[in-house]
Amino acid sequence: MFRRPCLGGLVLYYRLIFASKAVRMPKLHQIIEGHWQSPNPFLSLLLKPLSKLFARIAAKRRDDFVSGRLKSEKLPVPVVVVGNIHAGGTGKTPIVAALVLGLREKGVKVGIISRGYGRKSKAVHVLNIASSAADAGDEPLLLFRQTGAPTAVGSSRAEAGRALLAAYPELELIVADDGLQHYALQRDMEIAVFPAADAERTNLDLLPNGSLREPLSRLDSVDAVVVSGGKADASFAPSENMFHSRIETGQIYRLNHPSEILDTGRLKNQTVAAVAGIAKPERFFDSLRNMGIPLNQTVALPDHADIAAADLPNADAVIITEKDAVKFSDDLNLNHVWVLPVCAIIEPDLAAFVLGRLEGSRQVV
Repeated sequence: MFRRPCLGGLVLYYRLIFASKAVRMPKLHQIIEGHWQSPNPFLSLLLKPLSKLFARIAAKRRDDFVSGRLKSEKLPVPVVVVGNIHAGGTGKTPIVAALVLGLREKGVKVGIISRGYGRKSKAVHVLNIASSAADAGDEPLLLFRQTGAPTAVGSSRAEAGRALLAAYPELELIVADDGLQHYALQRDMEIAVFPAADAERTNLDLLPNGSLREPLSRLDSVDAVVVSGGKADASFAPSENMFHSRIETGQIYRLNHPSEILDTGRLKNQTVAAVAGIAKPERFFDSLRNMGIPLNQTVALPDHADIAAADLPNADAVIITEKDAVKFSDDLNLNHVWVLPVCAIIEPDLAAFVLGRLEGSRQVV
């Protein structure tokens, strides 16, 4: 009842503004996401009632699962959920990869389950060497390739978990990627990722007026909070168990030949473009600039956007993210395309914390 007039007023408002300035009107999702970062009083007036409604619906849904009014399923092995209360853009995927790699290094047989956002099929899919982004979604495929951990995707995380355990019965632990609000799956631990940039903000709000899926108070009930993108002020401590992560960049490699490393010095006399289909593309562009790479063109695509060779700009060298790289098949002649790998460094040791918690409750042998 509220949606049509609110969005209609929103579009009309921005049409008037941008028409008067003779500039191209941005897409609606860009307007909303910009509002999340720098709230506009007019948009807040329109969207605040919807956020209050969303808050009531989200709270009731969680309460229905917690109270048992809605059924949830428990898998036969411990489940550690890594998620966030934001609608993306927290840097969660590298943190999941770092946690899984840390657990594997400690000898734990761990698998990954995820929704598989953006994939073409709705069926549960257990990833294999031939899996594509269309089969699995870009983030699960990236996690599978980065960690080597058995991975399954499905809109029902419980179904994905059952399929994964059927294929890999030796698994001792499952990490659920981005399942904090998926209460139909019971969990033994919850880890929330929270961006350092939002730690001191006082104007955060729930969707659609803000970027939150659940209120800040939800962090009080998780087992640990990982602050991504740097350290937050000591006053921000919603959990007794606080961690922080930072991103480290690796050596840029050729898409078609990952063993070939880019000599960035040779880019000085070439045209260089960067393309990113992630939630915060400017972070990627800034990382390249901080490496001393001159960018003649940047292309920011929506998160999880489909990307093909025809979408790449005309440049001597095109640098993309690993998340976008998994969308390209190996048989394409893209010798001018390069990939910047990143990894998360989490301090203190998150994998050790998870094992300590689960061993303390005798859930992992």
